[in-house]
Amino acid sequence: MTTPSPRSASVQYRVEAADLHAHLYRITLSIDQPAAQQRVSLPVWIPGSYLVREFSKNLQKLAARQGGRAVGVQQLDKCSWQVECVPSSPLVLTYEVYAFDNSVRTAWLDTRRGFFNATSLCLKVHGQEGVVHSLELVPGKAIAQWEAATGLAPHKVGKRGFGIYLAADYDELADCPVEMGNFWSAEFKAAGVPHRIVVAGASESFDTARFTADLHKICETEIRFWHDRKKPPFKNYLFMLNVVDDGYGGLEHRNSTALIASRRDLPRLGETRNSDGYVTLQGLISHEYFHTWNVKRLRPAEFTHYDYGAENYTQLLWFFEGFTSYYDDLLLRRGGLIDDATYVKLLNKTINQVLQTPGREVQAVAQASFDAWVKYYRQDENTANATVSYYTKGALVALCFDLTLRSEGNTTLDEVMRALWVRCKAGPMTEADFAAVLKELGGRAFTREIAAWIHGTKELPLEELLKTHGIAVLEDPSQLQQRLGLRTTENSGVAIKTVLRGGAAEQAGFAAGDEWLGVEVAGQGWRMAKLDDLLLYAGNHRKVTALVSRDRRMLRLELALSTSATTWRLVLRDAAKAQPWLAQHA
Repeated sequence: MTTPSPRSASVQYRVEAADLHAHLYRITLSIDQPAAQQRVSLPVWIPGSYLVREFSKNLQKLAARQGGRAVGVQQLDKCSWQVECVPSSPLVLTYEVYAFDNSVRTAWLDTRRGFFNATSLCLKVHGQEGVVHSLELVPGKAIAQWEAATGLAPHKVGKRGFGIYLAADYDELADCPVEMGNFWSAEFKAAGVPHRIVVAGASESFDTARFTADLHKICETEIRFWHDRKKPPFKNYLFMLNVVDDGYGGLEHRNSTALIASRRDLPRLGETRNSDGYVTLQGLISHEYFHTWNVKRLRPAEFTHYDYGAENYTQLLWFFEGFTSYYDDLLLRRGGLIDDATYVKLLNKTINQVLQTPGREVQAVAQASFDAWVKYYRQDENTANATVSYYTKGALVALCFDLTLRSEGNTTLDEVMRALWVRCKAGPMTEADFAAVLKELGGRAFTREIAAWIHGTKELPLEELLKTHGIAVLEDPSQLQQRLGLRTTENSGVAIKTVLRGGAAEQAGFAAGDEWLGVEVAGQGWRMAKLDDLLLYAGNHRKVTALVSRDRRMLRLELALSTSATTWRLVLRDAAKAQPWLAQHA
């Protein structure tokens, strides 16, 4: 990241915590040399999260002054405004933003913590997107004891992190979120590069030393994967983790990442065993850090320049999200953070998630990538039947390419990733680039595999490839929900969330939103408190009558109980065959 000169910052933002209880930021935007009819707009989405979120809904009290006088502001559409001003005379806009979304995508402010992405707070100045931008974080009285952290280059910054930061352009400003509050912080170097961790909301049981050491291992492993012993493409890196009672997610940025997780998933003092929750958190961290290379630099050609005012479509999320999802857990294994058994368990879970999704037979991962804006981020009761996740199936596509390349003996997917980095000069990439590198390193064209695995809906050759690499596939009886073709929630009763295509529940006439109250078996009626009660009351009967409430009307549905549905169980049978794949270091 090139440090810009402060003297050229002709677009300046001043951010204040105006009212902690009302969750309001006050922003002052100063434009040194505005246009005659200066247009400004707030992004409708944030890169990395492919949904139009309409951030402008939280903006209020927009006003403009020039030369000490108020000037007119006309709203043009849902997120754009035009200011009637004199050109080349400094223009000052003021406004407030309501911030009460405790996620990694938008903005938050309360009495304990502040967080924001510039896409939620900072109006884009049209015509000046490429000039140097400055961001001033004001340490107001209400937050005088807080600290601040961001990946932006500091200019005049105090010891608590408040002050003026610089961005080379609007894209860089939009890609460097800000964390504020009384957080825990630690620092380390990976490959000689400074890294910082800030964690908000942790309890006293948090094992900070272990957490820092594990993050260090993740970073070293991934830097070696991409660059061997060379330096990574950033001067510093910042992890921002918001710990809450119940939450999970992350959003990648060019030299930082914003994360949210349950405080129960943090490593605890006195414990040495990896809990399932902590392994999941490590996988999230690994995933977002891998994105530093795979999507923030090596990226879809369609993302060469972001359009912040509309959807930005690409068919390549299977690569940038799916392949990242493949490597996140695999690099935990290679870095020694998890063992073979844990990695195989995680892979097993991903495979079953895909195999238990009927939508895999309907939608290819390339189309799922393109449809992310209207399907993946807008899930409903039919999502599992109509679409497939480019994260999970994309990870399995990566697995198939990796194991195929290893079986044929010419190269590995690791080498393909590094060759793409070089070929595309750590920049825009197309599917044709991927195909060309596969052919060059793999010794043949992979046209058939690309068509079938990426643009087709047939089953992937997982069992055969896993067997070749020492992992056997066994079949166990599925859980009851899967055998019935249902996804339910239980809270003093059984609520139908999803009815899976082609399953017994669909054939019986169940619908999403139904309340499953009870069951009749051999002339007797039973009240059900949870789904497992069905097996208690059905005994050896293969047909029952389900008693269902729909729109307050009682229905009697004839349901056939299936025993044939199975789920995969992976078993590491030949560790020697698996080690070149699982334990190989870059």
